Amino acid sequence: MPTNHAAWQDSPGTTLTIRPTPYPTTLSPTQLLIQPSAWAINPCDHMLQDTALPFIKYPLILGEDISGTVISTGTAVTRFKASDRVLAFAQGAFRGPHMGGFQEYVVAEASFTCLLPEDMEFEEGVVFPLGITTASHALFNKEFLALEKPGLEIEMGSMGKSVLIWGGASVVGTNAIQLACAAGLEVYATASERNFEYLKMLGVSRVFDYNSESVVDEIVAALDAPSCAGIFQAAGAEDSVKPCLEIAEKAMGNIFVVTTMPLVEGLVPEGVRAKMLFGDKHDDILEIWEKFLPQALVQQKYLVAPKPFVIEKKGLEGIQEGFDVLRKGVSAKKVVVVAH
Repeated sequence: MPTNHAAWQDSPGTTLTIRPTPYPTTLSPTQLLIQPSAWAINPCDHMLQDTALPFIKYPLILGEDISGTVISTGTAVTRFKASDRVLAFAQGAFRGPHMGGFQEYVVAEASFTCLLPEDMEFEEGVVFPLGITTASHALFNKEFLALEKPGLEIEMGSMGKSVLIWGGASVVGTNAIQLACAAGLEVYATASERNFEYLKMLGVSRVFDYNSESVVDEIVAALDAPSCAGIFQAAGAEDSVKPCLEIAEKAMGNIFVVTTMPLVEGLVPEGVRAKMLFGDKHDDILEIWEKFLPQALVQQKYLVAPKPFVIEKKGLEGIQEGFDVLRKGVSAKKVVVVAH
């Protein structure tokens, strides 16, 4: 039987510890066993290394983004077979250590797995999983913006509606932009000036500098409030939530604001609808993974975004270095560690 090792987060405030971990021998009918060739690092990973949350139990194996090779499949899996190259969304923080991404063998749900196109490298495919899942949840889940699903033949702007993505150059933002464009919406976004052309390449109609003192008024003037389907604060700290709420208030168009940050008491203006993105009910977005993403990647209608920033140190030992790099801040890139 193969051996397995993982990068464990034993408690908040400590660095990762690499040690032997049981090799997964039991799969549910809907699961896959995957041997990662690349891992990607997300802000939530180093946040959980730094800060304890009441609903997270330590020790645990972090990591949401993996790409690699299928080793075996559950009895009900029909879309994948052993030796397939795939990218997958790992869920160890909520589903148990065997499903944490930062290990040599990972159990993943087939419904959150996608075949990797033959011409796509593992370090490219690994940038997608958490980003597209989070963006899909915000845009298409019936509890949030509830937009119509994307399609390969839908033209950008054909739906006659718009959406604002705050933090467009982030991992979640670049996925939200591409998904919204594929759903037929006109997309506005915020970013720093150095990323304006990058976002326009992804399909954004107009980009605003979130550092500008007049950014709220600029966006309000550009938005046609009645046709705005919503605002998604895809990235940024607490101070990026307030301008999104101000835009909704000043636009006076009953615009729904979805945030990735908590909405503290007294922050939401009277008359503005806002909700923090949270929850693990993804049933109404699974077709994004199962139908849209595989075809869009093959047809190159969904681009690798953000681009991978590959850490020099390889293997599980490189993951802590990846945490440290991301903690310092990166722009329009995804921190990636390759296995070999």
